[in-house]
Amino acid sequence: MQKYNKNFDFPLFSCNFVHMKLSVIVPVYKVEATLDRCVDSIVRQTFTDLEIILVDDGSPDCCPQMCEKWATKDTRVRTIHKINGGLSDARNAGLDVATGDYITFVDSDDYLQTDTYESVFPLVDTCDIVEFPIYRFYGSEKQSILSFQDSTYSDMAIYWLKQEAYKHTYACNKIYKAALFENIRFPKGHVFEDAYTFPLLLQKAKRIGTASHGLYFYCHNNRGITVSAQGKELTDLLNSHLNTMRIWCDDTYYMHILNIQMDVYEMTGLPHQLPFRRINPFVKGLTLTQRIKAIIHDVIGVRRMCIFNKIIHQWTNKF
Repeated sequence: MQKYNKNFDFPLFSCNFVHMKLSVIVPVYKVEATLDRCVDSIVRQTFTDLEIILVDDGSPDCCPQMCEKWATKDTRVRTIHKINGGLSDARNAGLDVATGDYITFVDSDDYLQTDTYESVFPLVDTCDIVEFPIYRFYGSEKQSILSFQDSTYSDMAIYWLKQEAYKHTYACNKIYKAALFENIRFPKGHVFEDAYTFPLLLQKAKRIGTASHGLYFYCHNNRGITVSAQGKELTDLLNSHLNTMRIWCDDTYYMHILNIQMDVYEMTGLPHQLPFRRINPFVKGLTLTQRIKAIIHDVIGVRRMCIFNKIIHQWTNKF
């Protein structure tokens, strides 16, 4: 039976319930200019055993109609229409109806290389999570490809710390066993939700793989959270990392969190939350700047480090 809502002139759920191996969840909100490119890149994947779940998150433009049009063009496309709840809520809505043995996410202003899923799937059979290359900030001056070697990890601490996975917690360039999401959802109302959710999934995973092939195009968006993040948003990010450092932490990861903590203090003035940890400034992996920061941090502590950083920025901004 189809369900209707007074806010929409088409079904809340429009789909054919056929079990597919991979569920591709696509949150949709105000993306008229890029939605067709995104969905077309999924429909054209050489790996065809997939369902595409378009989650219209109460988009006020033509996106709801565009989603329905795709559902009529390809029987693998399913559409959900819901009241706006944000990215996390949209992803969760997709997870609630996904039928695939595996889950992946695509943001509706991004797209994929055509053979991505087919080239990655051989690893999926032996891993709980597979990560593949991503072209970050594509279309901007900062664009760069994050690539990987073909590797597998059974020790999540090594993957998180030595491979610096905390710098690429993106939900979109990974394929997950659907069972990992049992009792795990993205935090509604929070930003940088990937940094919160991914460590929870890693704690349930037994094996993670990285692939050298496939490519996700993470397109630059001037309105995106990574560009426009302010104190509240960075506080969400900081809190996610503070939770994770209780499980896995080394000097390099601590310095990464220290940078976020200093930014949060500078933007909000709130007392620091990062506990003090003495850092070896000569540990492998630190840049020269980080080594200098580590020395200063060890001498004056986190609170004074935050104050010092804010004063330096205020001074340099005058010139």
